[in-house]
Amino acid sequence: MPILIAGLVVFLGMHSVHMLAPGFRERMVARIGLWPWKGIHSIVSIIGLVLIVVGFGMARAQPHLLYTPLLVLRELNALFTLAAFVLVAAAYVPRNHLKQKLGHPMLLGVKLWAFGHLLATGYLHDVVLFGAFLVWAIADFAVSRRRDRRAGTHYAQGSLFGDALTATAGIAGWAIFAFLLHQRLIGTNPFI
Repeated sequence: MPILIAGLVVFLGMHSVHMLAPGFRERMVARIGLWPWKGIHSIVSIIGLVLIVVGFGMARAQPHLLYTPLLVLRELNALFTLAAFVLVAAAYVPRNHLKQKLGHPMLLGVKLWAFGHLLATGYLHDVVLFGAFLVWAIADFAVSRRRDRRAGTHYAQGSLFGDALTATAGIAGWAIFAFLLHQRLIGTNPFI
């Protein structure tokens, strides 16, 4: 569990710099340049992600059950995860109404993904992993929306084509991950 926690601190900490130290990124970019900053951000994030994967695998080897989820909650998680994939797609597909209205759909997608997995799993390592991501996404969304309001940020007008592309990309990504990759990469079938 310590490696999992260390990975979460490194990964989520790096992704929280704008919340915890406003202006730090801008000062670093001014000092070393945009691409070196992005390189440092990426390297630290990858290190955190590797620690999360290794730590989660180690924690799964010694599971500690906290609660047993109802079967219906496991099934509901598939719907939450589908919606999460669509929201993540909305962060990247240009000119869609989700991005226009929500501003930060990826963070909402992370919230749904984490919340759904907390409903569907009941082991300590799951609660630590998904709980950390849920708390981070809630905080980051609140800070980001507040920053947008202060700056008067408006997102591009959505279009039906952008919405269709967002839905298609999200559903396709979810189907590929749920039916082909989840078992191979995570080791569990999300539908059993």
